[in-house]
Amino acid sequence: MAKKTTKKAAAPKKATAKKTTAKKVAAPKKATAKKAAPKKATAKKAAPKKATAKKVAAPKKATTKKVAAPKKATAKKVAAPKKKTARKPNAAFMRPLNPSKELAEIVGGSPIPRTEVMKKVWAYIKKHDLQDAKNRRAINADDKLKAVFGGKKQVTMFEMTKLVSNHLK
Repeated sequence: MAKKTTKKAAAPKKATAKKTTAKKVAAPKKATAKKAAPKKATAKKAAPKKATAKKVAAPKKATTKKVAAPKKATAKKVAAPKKKTARKPNAAFMRPLNPSKELAEIVGGSPIPRTEVMKKVWAYIKKHDLQDAKNRRAINADDKLKAVFGGKKQVTMFEMTKLVSNHLK
């Protein structure tokens, strides 16, 4: 309970200028946590606003403090994943696959990764201007693409990825 009383005392110290000497005494204790102090200050600023509006009910003040404590913990958890920024690519996307005869006419016959296949299909579509003029999500198939799309004249770009993946082994 001593911690709760110090938190209550800490909020009024910031609000009043007369108790600056009390801040100077408390400052050496927080010298190691200077970086975390601005983050906590924003959380403390939000808590007194709620506390001033709810001065009548004491249990509600305790609940606001309980909410403030997990915020500090989540801030620490958020900081930990930022250190792990190095991401490994998924090997399944980078594995070279053999295209079928129909798809090989568009992307080439050598084994290439799935990502490169889609890049080459899109390059073919843009080169031959096969996107529908009104609905840009629709792809109008020419003779080569019609064989890949299973005989359909027009497919959406979302269907296209499914149909192209059927031609990769």
